[in-house]
Amino acid sequence: MLVLKCSMKLQMLEKMLRWSFPESLKVYGAVMNINRGNPFRKEVVVDSWPDFKAVITRLQRENAMDDRDHYTNAHAVFYKDLQAYQELLENTNAVNWGQSFQIQGLQDGICEISRMVALSKQVDVKISSFQMVIFSEPNTLPDVRLQMDPKVTLTYLDISHASLLSKTWSRGGNPRSEKYLANLISCFPSVCVLDDKGYPLSWSLTDQFATMVHSYTLPEHRRKGYSRLVATTLAKKLHSCGFPAQGNVLETNMPSITLLRSMNAQFLPCSFFRVIHTPFQFLAKSHL
Repeated sequence: MLVLKCSMKLQMLEKMLRWSFPESLKVYGAVMNINRGNPFRKEVVVDSWPDFKAVITRLQRENAMDDRDHYTNAHAVFYKDLQAYQELLENTNAVNWGQSFQIQGLQDGICEISRMVALSKQVDVKISSFQMVIFSEPNTLPDVRLQMDPKVTLTYLDISHASLLSKTWSRGGNPRSEKYLANLISCFPSVCVLDDKGYPLSWSLTDQFATMVHSYTLPEHRRKGYSRLVATTLAKKLHSCGFPAQGNVLETNMPSITLLRSMNAQFLPCSFFRVIHTPFQFLAKSHL
């Protein structure tokens, strides 16, 4: 196992990951962020270099302070050889099995290996899957011209909005999720529609893997075109920064799927998996 710290090697890895799209997209986004200032204090682990067979991005060990914070303790993974990935999880300290953490990626084997290894480590796993989408080129995005109420403004989120975002997030509603969302707002691009009192009505933000996440419109402000405006604006912003405009959506979320199709989003053939790992000792006490 190697931790890549050399900037030249990290730049090389970023280019190499492009050859394995779309399966490498999550890791690619994380590595791009590392190479552009590393705002979320991530690092890269590989099984070998330069002919790596498995790569994991993780929070720098000195910054992994809360063993129950699976939001911040998030890993993106990509493998070329499933056995190499399994060995990296089983036989090294690539991940800390004594803490709650999540693994994200676009390959079926991620779930298979998590189930297998977690049992031997006395760790519970919770798997969620989503459809993955990407906006290939900015010129394919619709030209959104919305006659908004003059009392509302298209702008960026502020960390003071983190409490509202946490309450409306399906995985939120607790202090750890609120802190995590505040960090995302501080570090990465976001877009929102505010009313004349500075209250968010619709929003979308970017996570540590350069993915558009937590797009949401308050129920009383839906069907006004805000979601389309916010999502399109953020996708164009990501493209202008050189990032792939990627996102994910639950297969049952038909309103969002319809919206994404209207934006000419490309639905990828591979699913996005999020695997949350929780040590058995935390389950009875966990409020994540």
